[in-house]
Amino acid sequence: MSKRYAIFLTALFCGFLAVFFAANLISPDRDFSQDENRYLAQKPELDADDFKLSLAPFSGESGDFFTGKFMSDFETYLTDQFVFRDEWIAAKAMAERLAGKGENNGVYLCDQDTLIPRFDRPDSTKVTNNLDYVNKLAENVDVPVYFSLIPGKVSVWADRLPDGAPNASEGDILAQAQDTTQAHWVDIASVLEEHKDEDIYYRLDHHWTSLGAYYGYAALMEAMGLEITPLSDYEKTTVSTDFKGTTYSSSGVRWMAPDSIDIYVPEEGITVTAWNGTQPEEGVLYDWSKLEVKDKYSFFLGGNKPLAVVKGQNTVGPKLLVIRDSYSDSLAPFLTADFSEVHLFDPRYNKTPVSQYVAENGIDQVLVLYSVSNFVSDGNLFILSK
Repeated sequence: MSKRYAIFLTALFCGFLAVFFAANLISPDRDFSQDENRYLAQKPELDADDFKLSLAPFSGESGDFFTGKFMSDFETYLTDQFVFRDEWIAAKAMAERLAGKGENNGVYLCDQDTLIPRFDRPDSTKVTNNLDYVNKLAENVDVPVYFSLIPGKVSVWADRLPDGAPNASEGDILAQAQDTTQAHWVDIASVLEEHKDEDIYYRLDHHWTSLGAYYGYAALMEAMGLEITPLSDYEKTTVSTDFKGTTYSSSGVRWMAPDSIDIYVPEEGITVTAWNGTQPEEGVLYDWSKLEVKDKYSFFLGGNKPLAVVKGQNTVGPKLLVIRDSYSDSLAPFLTADFSEVHLFDPRYNKTPVSQYVAENGIDQVLVLYSVSNFVSDGNLFILSK
C-alpha cells in the first residue's frame, strides 16, 4: 500500500467519523423509539453532589462522577441517541441473516416469517417458589382454584425454529406444574398443540392471537364443566393489519410482513371498570385508539391494569377471579359468555392479598393463568400466599 493511498484511507475514515460526530451533535434527542417500543435514555446531568469524593472505604457517599455511574449513564445515552440508530439495528439484523445466522438479539429468525424469542433455562428456585405460592392460594381460599400455564411459540411452533436452535424445555416446566399443583390443573398446552397449524400466535409478537385465546377459553370451560360457545357462533372481525409486536421491536428485523389483529366478541353489552390506583374508572373492552400506536396489543382492555372487572350480559353466572399476565387481555372477551363478572388481577401492580379479595368480592372461582415465560420469571406471585 502506497503512502498516498494510506493517507487517503486515513482521511476518509476521519471524515466518516467527523460526519457522524457532527450529525450526532446537531440531531435532536428522541424520547421514544417506535421501532423498539421503548423510551430512550436522556442526557445525564451533573451537579455538585456528583463530584463528592469519599475516602472512607464502602461509605457509599462518593458522587456519580467518581463511582463511574455518570460515565455508564452517558454511554447508554450515546448508544440510545446515536444518529440513524433504528437503521443501524435493522442493518445489523440483515447482515446476521445474510451471514446465515438464525438469531439476533435473543430472537430466532424462523420459517414462515416468524420471530420466536429464545427460552433460557429459568431459576429453578423461583419456579418452585411460584408453584408453592399457587398451592398456598388453593389452601387459603374456600373456592375452587384452577391453574394453567400457556406455552409459547418456542414449544408449539418448534418446527419453525432454525435447526439446532438451543432452548430450555417449557415442557419440563409444564410437567412440574401439573405434578406438584394442589389446584385444578387445566391442560391448555395440548389444546394449542392440536391447533398448531392455525394462526394461534402472532408471528411478530409473543402473545397468542384471539384465535389462540379462544382455544384456551375452550380448554378452561371443559375443565370447569361449563358449556363451550362454539367458534362458529362468533363472527371474526379484523381490526388491524399492521401489528408489529414486542418480538419485532427487540429483534432488529424490519423486513417481515406485519400481523393482523382479529376479534370475535363484540363489545356491545359489555362493561369494564378499571383501577389504575385506588379509584375506579370506566374502562373499555377494546381501546380503538391503541390501533394507532406501536403497542397495538394494548387495544385489548387498553393495556396493563392493576385490576379490571368485566361484565357481560350473563347476570346469573359465577364470579371469576383471574390472576394473570397480559395473555388474559385477549381471553377476557370470551369469558363474558359464562361468568357474570370476570375480575382481572395483575400482581405486578396490585398488592391486595388475594384471599382477602376473594372474600370481599364474593368470588366463586379463581384461575391462575400465565404464560410459561412470565410465570418462571415473575417476582410478584408471593401475593398469592397472603
